[in-house]
Amino acid sequence: MIKAGIIGGAGYTGGEVLRLLLQHPHVELVFVQSESQAGKQIYEVHQDCYGTCDYRFTNDWTNDVDVLFMCKSHGEAKTFLMNNEVPATVKIIDLSQDFRHKASSQIKEKQFVYGLPELNKTQIKKANYIANPGCFATCIQLALLPLAAHNQLNSDIHVSATTGSTGAGQTLSLTNHFSWRNNNHSAYKTLQHQHEVEIIESLSQLQTYFTSNLFFVPQRGAFTRGIYSVIYLNCDKSLDEIKNWYASYYQNAAFTKVVPFEVDVKQVVNTNNCFISLQKEKDQLIIISAIDNLLKGAAGQAVQNMNIMFGLNEKIGLKLKASAF
Repeated sequence: MIKAGIIGGAGYTGGEVLRLLLQHPHVELVFVQSESQAGKQIYEVHQDCYGTCDYRFTNDWTNDVDVLFMCKSHGEAKTFLMNNEVPATVKIIDLSQDFRHKASSQIKEKQFVYGLPELNKTQIKKANYIANPGCFATCIQLALLPLAAHNQLNSDIHVSATTGSTGAGQTLSLTNHFSWRNNNHSAYKTLQHQHEVEIIESLSQLQTYFTSNLFFVPQRGAFTRGIYSVIYLNCDKSLDEIKNWYASYYQNAAFTKVVPFEVDVKQVVNTNNCFISLQKEKDQLIIISAIDNLLKGAAGQAVQNMNIMFGLNEKIGLKLKASAF
């Protein structure tokens, strides 16, 4: 059994990691830490866990684990590791953005590997420390990696991607309040979203001379969970040739699928899947991709990375079905 602990288990991401680990056949959950909810029963915060576990949140943590899931807010994971000694025998999977970029991927003697399995699976197998990718970044990178692998990202890339309200976290703000979000739609951080850096770094791993502009317009949707991205760029190759590239690149991917139908969010919500569809209009290649932002975009991908790190089948504990309707 893999002994696991969660740091920051009270939020959306921590709650999703908790739910997955409780059902994982190879995991023993040792503790769930939360400063704000310490002493409370898990079900008092995550009410859907009532009857499934008798854990309480604790403000303490122990290094008597094999893996530590860091579900702290951005900036807090780095502070935690600066202030606490985590032995080299304990693997870390960080779900914040603190270690995703090459320039910030190391702290003390800990070197973090960018944890996108469809790109870095070989490195993940050998890694002790994983920087789990961002949700928008995951959805967009998976849509573009096969093109980068064939050096086809040679024009401006236009991305319009919409996320559900859980992408903003659990802390209440105007833009995730029901009265504002319901029957509403808006763009934010236009052409300056923080995930752009990790997207460009990943694409550059495959297409080393990648210099194209990435025009990314993130948007807020009037739904709870999921990300839906529409991407278009110039490409003079035939659609059949492009489809063959994608089929080849993802032939061994556990959760990323190129589908023969139109993609929508409900197909992937509550799963660790990424669905991708391809079409061409004139010289424009149009790529549509969708994920669950809390699973493939966060907790599900973190558990997938844990499975790879410990030599397990990466699908274990993640065979989830979409609600669909």
